[in-house]
Amino acid sequence: MRSIETIYEKLLADFARRAGFTPEAGCDLAVRLWAAAAELQALEIQADWVLDQSFPQTAQGVYLDRHGAMRGLKRLGATRSGGTLRFSVGAPPVMDVTIPAGTVCMTAEEVRVRTSEEAVIPAGALYADAPAEAVEAGTGGNVVPGAVRFLTACPTAVTAVTNPGAFTGGAGEEDDETFRARILESYRRLPNGANTAWYETTAMSYPGVTAAKAVGRAEGPGTVNVYVTGENGLPDGELLAGLQAELQEKREIAVTVKALAPTSKTVNVAVAVTPKEGADKEAVLESARRAMADFFGGRLLGRAVLLAELGNRLYDLEGVENYRFTAPAEDIPADSTVLPVLGTLEVTELMEEA
Repeated sequence: MRSIETIYEKLLADFARRAGFTPEAGCDLAVRLWAAAAELQALEIQADWVLDQSFPQTAQGVYLDRHGAMRGLKRLGATRSGGTLRFSVGAPPVMDVTIPAGTVCMTAEEVRVRTSEEAVIPAGALYADAPAEAVEAGTGGNVVPGAVRFLTACPTAVTAVTNPGAFTGGAGEEDDETFRARILESYRRLPNGANTAWYETTAMSYPGVTAAKAVGRAEGPGTVNVYVTGENGLPDGELLAGLQAELQEKREIAVTVKALAPTSKTVNVAVAVTPKEGADKEAVLESARRAMADFFGGRLLGRAVLLAELGNRLYDLEGVENYRFTAPAEDIPADSTVLPVLGTLEVTELMEEA
């Protein structure tokens, strides 16, 4: 990009060549030439920006969305994390205790989660589990096991709540680089109405689908299995039924297509982290827990779990000096039919040897 000074000197030289004299610095004409040089630089900047937005390799924001629309692709919106809440009573009740759907509980950091279905603690039992989701979409709802501890408006008999497993699947709106990669992939794997790319693109356009992987000849010639995930990971029956109808209507002639949930593969994560000198140890460990939980979700369908990628997430955190994984012991290879899900998560302080 040319500087204003460079453009001004060029205008000055051109004027002198045509007029036969060079204007004095600070005169009215010199000021006018300087102003023209500034406007020309602004036009060059604008032209470069327009050129960047004209190609998916360099477009940003809403202009990248328009490139995606030309390929039949939409940016993935923010998703809520999902998990399970366990409600407990101090003593076995003599009557069933009902926990309504929509019951809100919180973590110490005031992350709110709510039950998505009604749950019942049977008479004589001490607890009941209920599926739940974060109130707010985004990565903030990804909480580690045991983080949810505060009740809001539960039945009086309920005395405690916790989450036995992590809440995962919460993600922010798809960023430019991730969306750009999908757009460019649509050019490399052109959907033609018959290949796996077409089935994946069709599935991704269905509301509620977060990721899709198509496997051709899955059950022999003329068969295609389309594995999908929803916002909270594994899809529910309603999503699969709706997508099945959609694919059935649009499929090729003489092809059997199935919309299926992937097989879940539990991944236990155990890592020791060394905080930098002077850093808040507990804050660093909590950031590390959140970074590990954020990695898992429906968008991980068909992807590998690489220790290097998990490690990079830790190194990107402020205050992390070093780390050491004890689980998983090795990389987990990619499989189009498998969704890696977070199992146990243990983040401790790594004590460096003297």
